[in-house]
Amino acid sequence: MIGALIGPLTSLVGTWMESKAEVQRSKQTVAKAEAEARATVMVSAATSEAGWERIMAEASKDSWKDEAYTILFIVIIAMCFIPPLQPFVERGFAALETTPEWFRVCMYCSIGASFGLRGITKFRGKK
Repeated sequence: MIGALIGPLTSLVGTWMESKAEVQRSKQTVAKAEAEARATVMVSAATSEAGWERIMAEASKDSWKDEAYTILFIVIIAMCFIPPLQPFVERGFAALETTPEWFRVCMYCSIGASFGLRGITKFRGKK
C-alpha cells in the first residue's frame, strides 16, 4: 500500500519541482532580455550623442565663436591680475547679475554650445 502511494507522490513532487524550475528559467530569460534592451538603448544613445557632436563640430569648424569666447575669458582673467582693472571686472560681473534670467540662460547656452555640452557637464560635476 505504501508502495502504491510513493509512485504518485514522487510524480507530484517531481511535477512541482519542474514547475519551480520553469518559473526560475522564465525569470532569468526576462532578466536577460531586460539587460539586453538596456544595453541596446545605451548604445543607441551613445551613437546619437557622438553623431550630434560630429555634426556640431563640422558645422562650427569655420566659426570664430569658440576663439572669441576663449579670447574674452583670457582678457577677463588677465584683468583680474591687474589691480587698476579689477574694479571694472567686479562691476561687470555685478552688472551681469542684474540682467534678466532668460538672458543669462541664453548666454550660458551660447557658451555651452560653443565649447560643447560635454564641457558644461564636466564643470557641473555630471557624467
